[in-house]
Amino acid sequence: MKIAVINGSHQGRNGNTNIMASAFLKGAQEAGAETVEVILAEKEVKYCTACKACWFKTSGQCVIRDDMAEIISLIKDADVRVLATPLYFDNISSMLKTFIDRLMVTASPYWGKDQQGECRHLTTKAAPQLVMMANCGYPERSHFQVISHWVQRHARNLNAQVIGEIYASQGALLSVREQEVGMVVANYLKALETAGREIASDRKLSSETKALLEQKFIPDEVYIREVKKYVDSTLVSAHSKNIS
Repeated sequence: MKIAVINGSHQGRNGNTNIMASAFLKGAQEAGAETVEVILAEKEVKYCTACKACWFKTSGQCVIRDDMAEIISLIKDADVRVLATPLYFDNISSMLKTFIDRLMVTASPYWGKDQQGECRHLTTKAAPQLVMMANCGYPERSHFQVISHWVQRHARNLNAQVIGEIYASQGALLSVREQEVGMVVANYLKALETAGREIASDRKLSSETKALLEQKFIPDEVYIREVKKYVDSTLVSAHSKNIS
């Protein structure tokens, strides 16, 4: 079993996305899985230009010279691919989307109808199973609706299966380690470790783990109030520096 995490956060190792991914990978490793993590913020991945040279001229090789070929080599034999991202304006990050676009090189130029009678690209490699992982600063889980729909469509185009969706609202609290909130977050990260073990062992999440991962850290009204206080204090501090 090999699990590859593609971290699409612009914050890289310093982001809340990496906190989630690291806990998940820890659990997967404990279950015996081989793991690899690609931090896109540390790679050069240029935009796909849709030149289609990889289909018609260079036999599955992209003409763009950057780190994408290295990344594909790292993840090509993964049984499970974890797509991790912060929520950016209602969807996955631009960095992760750029990576996804460049996967055109792994697809066939031919189309075929799936079991539901809809055309999709035929892939040249066996598709890995997918886990979607995201966090957002908002308190409501409804903000992940677009990402959830997108990953299902992405999986359908790959002829793949989504075996887990992990979404953390109130994501700004993921880096908190103090007092009661820190204890709640620590328990959440333990649940993420359990999720990693379950995906590595069973390729699915148990209902108990899903329930733990859907719990909020603190009540919405408290979270909203604290975020406002943080924004106010940050703006005051910035204004003071500007006038001094």
